[in-house]
Amino acid sequence: MSDFAKFLHADGPNAEHARALQLYGRFVGDWDAEITAHAPDGTTHRATGEIHFGWVLEGRAVQDVWMIPRPAGAAAFPIAGNWYGTTLRVYDPTIDAWRITWMDPGRSVFRQQIGRAKGEDIVQEGTTEAGDLSRWSFTKITENSFHWLGEAKGANAPDWRLIVDVKASRRAA
Repeated sequence: MSDFAKFLHADGPNAEHARALQLYGRFVGDWDAEITAHAPDGTTHRATGEIHFGWVLEGRAVQDVWMIPRPAGAAAFPIAGNWYGTTLRVYDPTIDAWRITWMDPGRSVFRQQIGRAKGEDIVQEGTTEAGDLSRWSFTKITENSFHWLGEAKGANAPDWRLIVDVKASRRAA
């Protein structure tokens, strides 16, 4: 491999905003995931996956790769589809929040969100390609686990609809 990986990856958070960078920095490492997709009619589908987080861009950002279901190339996962994408999470001190970009080129899904701590949770908000509101939340965060919720809300919908939930466990070192 060229020097690309060497210049992309970082050993830890940049000292300038080290405290703020820990909002997502605490996830750096490798995770196994149990995924449940929720259809509007109440049907659910389950699969396993994996998530990998790392420091990038001189420690000024956290990047992750989500692979759902595992193994890659598995049959299509109903409702949510198969994910093989990456998120770039960059802390922006001018708004005291995170600018987040998710890219899944295999499904042509591209999202931008703003992420902030909300109590013990992390909530990311943006819109879908169809213009619906999107909310992705990290909840029940511990050193070795988290619960991630992917929700959407149409313009005329009274409530958020849960589409995907992910229960992640840190892999043993």
